[in-house]
Amino acid sequence: MKIHSLDLIVFLIYMLGIVGFGVSFYFRKNSAADFVTGGGKLPAWALGMSIFATYVSSISFLALPGSAFQGNWNGFVFSLSIPVAAFITVRYFVPLYRKIQSPSAYAFLEERFGPWARIYASSCYLLTQLARMGAILYLLALPMHVLFGWSIPLIILFTGLAVVVYATMGGISAVVWTDAVQGIVLIAGAVGCFVLIVFHMPEGITQIWDIAQKDNKLSLGSLSSDLGQSTFWVVLVYGLFINLQNFGIDQSYIQRYKSAKTEQEAKKSTWLGSLLYIPVSLLFFVIGTSLYAYYQVFSDSLPPELQTIDQADKVFPYFIATVLPPGISGLVIAAIFAAGMSTVSTSINSSATVILEDHFKKYIQPNPSQNTQIRVLYAASLGMGIAGLLIGLAFNGVESALEAWWALASIFSGGILGLFFLALLGKTKTNVPAIAAVLSGLAVIAWISLGEFLPEAIRPSFLLHKNLAIVFGTMAIFLVGFLLSWIFNSSKIRKRLV
Repeated sequence: MKIHSLDLIVFLIYMLGIVGFGVSFYFRKNSAADFVTGGGKLPAWALGMSIFATYVSSISFLALPGSAFQGNWNGFVFSLSIPVAAFITVRYFVPLYRKIQSPSAYAFLEERFGPWARIYASSCYLLTQLARMGAILYLLALPMHVLFGWSIPLIILFTGLAVVVYATMGGISAVVWTDAVQGIVLIAGAVGCFVLIVFHMPEGITQIWDIAQKDNKLSLGSLSSDLGQSTFWVVLVYGLFINLQNFGIDQSYIQRYKSAKTEQEAKKSTWLGSLLYIPVSLLFFVIGTSLYAYYQVFSDSLPPELQTIDQADKVFPYFIATVLPPGISGLVIAAIFAAGMSTVSTSINSSATVILEDHFKKYIQPNPSQNTQIRVLYAASLGMGIAGLLIGLAFNGVESALEAWWALASIFSGGILGLFFLALLGKTKTNVPAIAAVLSGLAVIAWISLGEFLPEAIRPSFLLHKNLAIVFGTMAIFLVGFLLSWIFNSSKIRKRLV
């Protein structure tokens, strides 16, 4: 496909502008605290937009329309759980993190259960971030490959290195302020795309509605109790647990709570960032359904190679490249990059913070100088960025990036949400119940995630949907830990009575 010079100019101006803006923060920070929390002086609206932009990513911008084009609105049920998760976060988690001294979320687990819990949770977090960065970088490469014909691996390398530069040099302030700008850009890009799709439909929005209704494209999923399929209930419960993990215990968000001026400002940023995602995610599903209707009307304009199920993620980029006017398509590509770059930069910054606080300071050098801390943060940012690039290359060719990401996020979560709830609600001070609970949770996660690969003799007769791994893993950790805590406490009481 022939590249239009105006699209390339628009895209390059955006890339240079956002990287330059991020790098400019290099000259405004003086300490590791500035790198990690921005000195606790960032405004609530910017933090809220940063939370929103981090949450959206190119996974939402490309995979959600792809999911709606391929199927229906079952994935939107995920967003319906956000208000409940946000309420629990604002009520319990935000005040907790504002009180602890460490910028790491996992210091709380060490206070309750010892160093092993901190190592376990932080390691699960780092694995999750690697999977997230890989999925996002791959999805970013798709529209550029379609529009400009560039190699997907080269696009992943170019984009990843650009993000690494400003995320490393600018710290959390660069990440938050570039996120705020990119959040506005991606919303504008999504709205513009939908308007243009409607404009190109011969009978306008009513035609989209009629086609979607006729082909059952607006369904939120089956209401059956089948736990092996992606039903309404499976996605809703999965969404509740994964959103609780995101807003409640994910270092990416917790650093923003710590970066706010006050606890109230932190709570406002949480509500803004979480609730803004709901209408925007709905817009992405509307775009996917509208694309389906568009290519039903103009069926000859979609190449046969994009009409298979495993190519659904590439339909939106193809529409951008072939239908949108020159210049506008460049702006939309910039919006997609805005979505992806904001999340990748957040993952790099928060992962570097975890490596410094939970590993370097704890086990290598307990009281490092400011210069040493900055060097570790730079090295960790670079290392995580490069590792994310490699994972992105491994994503090339997956059937559905959204399904792959959801499965990996569920597995790598390690049930640490259950460990946090056990730390909040459990009363025992011994480590035995918590350790046994984590082992139980890991067994449940492995059983659900890898059940189909087990030997026939021990293979489960009924396979649960893989997204439920985080649900049952979390519940197993909390329930086993709570029960063992009660047994330990009861035995201690009996000993005292005797």
